[in-house]
Amino acid sequence: RQIVAGIAETHKPDELVGRQVVVLANMKPAKLFGVESRGMILAADHDGAILLSPECKVPAGTCVG
Repeated sequence: RQIVAGIAETHKPDELVGRQVVVLANMKPAKLFGVESRGMILAADHDGAILLSPECKVPAGTCVG
């Protein structure tokens, strides 16, 4: 799944590799920066994007509830 997010000012790509984040995935595809995105990374807005992550490692695709 490809997800496009405007977080480049606060997060470098190598910081995200292998990191678990919370994603809203049941959205219609949308174009961001000219690229199709099929979800949204959830983040808090406090001096930049603070990405939401699970407290401990969970299987990919685990539902938030």
